[in-house]
Amino acid sequence: MRKIVMGLGIVLVGGLAACSLLLPEGMVVRGPMLSSMLFGKTVDAPDENTVQGRFQAPDGYRVELYAEGLSHARFMRFSPDGSLLLSQPRQGQILHVLADRDGDGRSDGNRVLLKGLDRPHGLDFHGGYLYVGETGAIVRVPISESGLDTISATGPVEPIVTGLPPGENHWTKTVRFGPDGGLYFHVGSSCNVCEEEDERRATIMRFEPDGSGGEIYASGLRNSVGFDWRPGTNELYATDNGRDLLGDDYPACELNRVERGGFYGWPYANANPDGSTDADPDFGEGNEDRVAATIAHAHAFGGHNAPLGITFLRSPATPPALQGAALVALHGSWNRSRLSGYKVVSLHWDAHGAITERDFLTGFEIDEDVIGRPADVIEGTDGSIYVSDDYAGAIYRVHRGEAGSAASLSVPAAQPRAIDNPLAELDAEAQERLDLAGHALYVANACATCHEADQALPGIVAKPLDGLGARYSLDTLTTFFLTPTPPMPVFDLSDEERRALAVHLLSRFE
Repeated sequence: MRKIVMGLGIVLVGGLAACSLLLPEGMVVRGPMLSSMLFGKTVDAPDENTVQGRFQAPDGYRVELYAEGLSHARFMRFSPDGSLLLSQPRQGQILHVLADRDGDGRSDGNRVLLKGLDRPHGLDFHGGYLYVGETGAIVRVPISESGLDTISATGPVEPIVTGLPPGENHWTKTVRFGPDGGLYFHVGSSCNVCEEEDERRATIMRFEPDGSGGEIYASGLRNSVGFDWRPGTNELYATDNGRDLLGDDYPACELNRVERGGFYGWPYANANPDGSTDADPDFGEGNEDRVAATIAHAHAFGGHNAPLGITFLRSPATPPALQGAALVALHGSWNRSRLSGYKVVSLHWDAHGAITERDFLTGFEIDEDVIGRPADVIEGTDGSIYVSDDYAGAIYRVHRGEAGSAASLSVPAAQPRAIDNPLAELDAEAQERLDLAGHALYVANACATCHEADQALPGIVAKPLDGLGARYSLDTLTTFFLTPTPPMPVFDLSDEERRALAVHLLSRFE
């Protein structure tokens, strides 16, 4: 009988609306994260005002809600012709998220590409096939494309690797093709911490594209949901989630440089934030040889940050400060006394191989208020970054601005707000003064060349501003000009000037 320490030796207290999870050493899981973990609870995607008010990205980048209503949005992949696919494990389907052809900053919709799958998760393309990781198998389907958003399946789903250990604690299968043309995928552990009966658990495996030649490539990887190859080196790096129930900050979650035949510790050794490893309190004793054989992690994330998707940035459009960096989606903790993670970070390698971690996209959690949980992060061909959020059922797009392009003040159709009188707080004298100043700014910045048909520049389709008052308050429109929806450029305006411009637009285009 195998020795096992379950991940959820739980006691539920109170009603479901206010339940908590009692854990060792006084740790408590509260409200939304417990409901999400146990029952798959989700929230609505934030409206545009919340996105612009909460999310922070590096200088020069802008954040927008690209798609919503995508229940349990997990892993993404771009097809060879640029179509964006998304896995929805709970729906058993692969969704095609349509491109933004009308230029409003939002996907033009979605359609189901494949359905009837068994908890599909990872996706990749190779040799004219789309490969999908189901919970107990790897399948593929022939794909046809003749350009963007023309993707279609042209044959039946074909299982190529079957009989994989399904379900249990870590049921996802992430599939990727390596530089050597091999099919790689991860098989997660069945438990929080235990000695597995199936040697394929807690490993990365490698097969040939037709499903032959299977091998365990590396082991001791508890839950390496995301992995990618570092450009120029072909080094394989994988995220890994450390075990639970040993306190707020121990063990650290890991980034591992994965080598063929390597052993990475689980369940006998755990990662420390300082780069060292030590014996697990439940399984280390009597397995000192396994502890000693553990390959140290390349980088330590915070304890219980739950790193999932990872992608190295390859686009020539990536700014120098991020060239060669990797982005990692930190899904966020459920078993800490205070929440941690809930963001996308960038990892930077120096000349000696040391790795530095920096924030890239934050705002999913502020002061224990959670509005999203990043699951995957990928790069588009133009250098834009796409982040899936399985808690809010959304995809966010983080991208560089195009100064001098046609502007758009249209609000995504997510949750429009009806505002009776956005200028009600102003007296007549203040409104007149600000309106005049705002009109001067409107003229000086040539706003009409993008928003009025009779003054539009050649090649620009004017974006009318009618109805702004039904969608913006004075404060939200003033704030909008700090990070306007692309392709509108960011103008160098003071706080008072932004407020004056907002008053003029709300007065004129009510």
